[in-house]
Amino acid sequence: MALEKSGMQSVDLIIHARWIVPIRPRSVLRDHALAVHGGHIRAIGPDEEIRARYTAAHTTQLDHHVLMPGLVNAHTHAAMTLMRGLADDLPLRTWLHEHIWPVEGRFVSPEFVAMGTELAVVEMLRGGTTAFNDMYFFPEAAAEVAQRMGMRATIGHVIIDFPTAYAANADACLQAAADLLPRLRQMPLIRQSIAPHAPYTVGDAGLRGARDLAKVEDLPVHMHVHETACEVQEATDRDGMRPLARLARLGLLDQHFLAVHMTQLNDEDLAICRDSGLRVAHCPESNLKLASGMAAIAVLRQQGIGLAIGTDGAASNNDLDMLGELRTAALLAKGVSGDPTAFPAWEALEAATLGGAEAIGWGAETGSLETGKAADCIAIDLDHPATFPVYDPVSQVVYCAGRDQVSHVWVNGNPRIVEGRAVDWDTQDLFARARGWAQRIREKDNDA
Repeated sequence: MALEKSGMQSVDLIIHARWIVPIRPRSVLRDHALAVHGGHIRAIGPDEEIRARYTAAHTTQLDHHVLMPGLVNAHTHAAMTLMRGLADDLPLRTWLHEHIWPVEGRFVSPEFVAMGTELAVVEMLRGGTTAFNDMYFFPEAAAEVAQRMGMRATIGHVIIDFPTAYAANADACLQAAADLLPRLRQMPLIRQSIAPHAPYTVGDAGLRGARDLAKVEDLPVHMHVHETACEVQEATDRDGMRPLARLARLGLLDQHFLAVHMTQLNDEDLAICRDSGLRVAHCPESNLKLASGMAAIAVLRQQGIGLAIGTDGAASNNDLDMLGELRTAALLAKGVSGDPTAFPAWEALEAATLGGAEAIGWGAETGSLETGKAADCIAIDLDHPATFPVYDPVSQVVYCAGRDQVSHVWVNGNPRIVEGRAVDWDTQDLFARARGWAQRIREKDNDA
């Protein structure tokens, strides 16, 4: 950009903050500012330096705030917000077979997915999440909502063997994915993945098809793996090998494979993880609520396996609160391992930002505040009884801050939340439309 006569450069936005936590490098920058132009970060520097070099069309002053990358929800089923609280306090198999799958069979449609995803996007943005990794039926509907509402997403094309409202079998799912890939590539805020549901719902033929499509289209694979002890035992009895070994044998595992949950790992599994370079999406609150087990985060860290954090869907969590999730992840790792250093605040925060971005295919564009990257950033107000006084802003964010303290959210430099308020959607209208779906589900559930 040419310099103006004053010697200053003109940019779209300058954000001045008490603290900036860029994630990479791992540092806390006090009284710094961030210059944004064309949706990307032009510069980060001391406040006085940025004021001297740049003039902006818009300026935001954050005197008591941490400015940091937006949180990345590495695993969710966004549309399942419409089933939040529908079937609580049940084991995974009962929850799925007797409640969730029957409701999905009756109600899931493009309209259902659009409504549920819209509700999820609003919840996530208000909580400081700027990107999410989705796995659900009718992926085009979810992608259209995320793009329209200005939120970054990786949309998974679900592959599953049995008939659903979306497709008759795995072959039909694979064909639907192949047909839809070119259209979703036209959406700037959307990336895609191939998402076989789980080893117990997709046979070898479907998994080979998912593998081949992902390789041809250069897409990551996103899959539930080793979620419960029962799943692993049944697979071992049936196949003579654990699910992760089966996936390795079929050639699915590499650095582009995101394994979700991974609560049941032995030494053989850990060796497969390490050798393949796969990443793990840790969903601690959903695993706790369903009593599915817990990923051995301390051990995974020691093995150098890439970690991300996800909420899972709102039907099993029951929220999409990434600040709460990363706090649970940090604390639980300490409790499970008996080691207070098992998952330090910095590493938990990195897993919830850059680790998640890298796991879902957005690492080059987002997940850290660096020159040239997209301006996906959030501000958390620490001038609050829950986070005062502030000795270490990173510690306060991880161990204290609540999503009600998220004051500002930008995606690609565009404001989505300002002073805690939505920029361009009507929350009451959203609630009214979602309430209509809830009433239909409630009435049908009662009839059943």
